[in-house]
Amino acid sequence: MSDTPYTPPRVWIWDKANGGAFASINRPVAGPTHDKDLPVGKHPLQLYSLATPNGQKVTILLEELLEAGVTEAEYDAWLIRIHDGDQFSSGFVGANPNSKIPALMDHGVSPPQRVFESGAILLYLAEKFGRFLPADPAARTAAISWLFWQMGSAPLLGGGFGHFYAYAPEKYEYPINRYTMEVKRQMDVLDRHLADNDYMAGSEYSIADMAIWPWYGGVALGRAYDAAEFLDTAGYANLLRWANRIDARPAVKRGVMVNRTNGPPEGQLHERHDAGDFATRTQDKLEAAG
Repeated sequence: MSDTPYTPPRVWIWDKANGGAFASINRPVAGPTHDKDLPVGKHPLQLYSLATPNGQKVTILLEELLEAGVTEAEYDAWLIRIHDGDQFSSGFVGANPNSKIPALMDHGVSPPQRVFESGAILLYLAEKFGRFLPADPAARTAAISWLFWQMGSAPLLGGGFGHFYAYAPEKYEYPINRYTMEVKRQMDVLDRHLADNDYMAGSEYSIADMAIWPWYGGVALGRAYDAAEFLDTAGYANLLRWANRIDARPAVKRGVMVNRTNGPPEGQLHERHDAGDFATRTQDKLEAAG
């Protein structure tokens, strides 16, 4: 990048050396790069993911379902290392032709059902098990509206603000200012709504909260992009109250650990195949065992 104004060419050509934290895995074509089947564990629900905010949405819901006594929601969570290109295997592309985590295969139906896009997975599981989606039509509609709000808004937070503020090879004022303005507007939307509501759909905790919290709760609590001071997240008192309330839930604490590969080793559970794995297979314990 340079200070010289950019004039787009008549036809864009892919430059693999375009820089940035994710340059090695971004490409302008779809489809697999190599043949490799996805592993299948012992449970009907098979999740293939990484603990990004989008991945955490699904593991939080699965852990909340289990916390609520829905034993049929037991699952295997397989780690997809996106920096290694796991998402471009033939097996993963078969589960998600868009090659993005998370992807879910439900082997409890015949033929097995693939579900991709994190919002679609949340809606699929909530409807399948009849939990965390309000029965009241007005509240249900609110939950779905906020779920879709998150799916449309978060790319401006992650791909926009997060990229230019935290990941781009060089920092430039225009894109940072452009996306900072939008992120602060979004946080204001949430803060105003939460002034009069305990949760996104009103008084009932739902998949809307599980979708929004990993992104906006993460920013508000200072866990994403190291940007809490820059964004003055302390000024959004209602958003912070909501974020801390969800952060304290036991199922949320477990959900954010699944498929996590960064942070303290005791908070990383690379793969999850049984509820007991949280006590025996976190990275600190595996490393201690050699």
